[in-house]
Amino acid sequence: MKKILLILAVVFIFIQFFQIDKTNPPVNEGMDFLKIKDTPEPIAKIIRNSCYDCHSNESKYPFYSNIQPFAWLLKNHIDEGRQELNFSVFATYEKKRQAHKLEESAEMVERKEMPLESYQIAHPEAKLTDEQRKELAQYFKKIQKEIENANHL
Repeated sequence: MKKILLILAVVFIFIQFFQIDKTNPPVNEGMDFLKIKDTPEPIAKIIRNSCYDCHSNESKYPFYSNIQPFAWLLKNHIDEGRQELNFSVFATYEKKRQAHKLEESAEMVERKEMPLESYQIAHPEAKLTDEQRKELAQYFKKIQKEIENANHL
């Protein structure tokens, strides 16, 4: 048993030498969802607190991002989140994709699938009240409809 614990301790120490890249891609405000859609500040604050760490180029890396294997899991989660929806490059999406991403976002907020519960544990400011969920979903749907109507999608 002591050998196993020793081996685990050595492996744990060894993997600490393999840190993640915490460099965020550059942010161009002209492509950012909150700016291009002139999002009202109360809604923008909700989106920043509950979505931007994983779904933008403005990720903030907490203390546990320095501890492996947690950092690898965190980095993978951020990379997947940005791939699925990146508010920092929203203007680069085709209009049809923009509308679809907003529709999905509204649904996930309403069904309490986003923000993830695991994220909310470490980030209590990301927790949404039922009223905030309703406001956010309505806002996403409103912008979705504006995009669809402007582009006859």
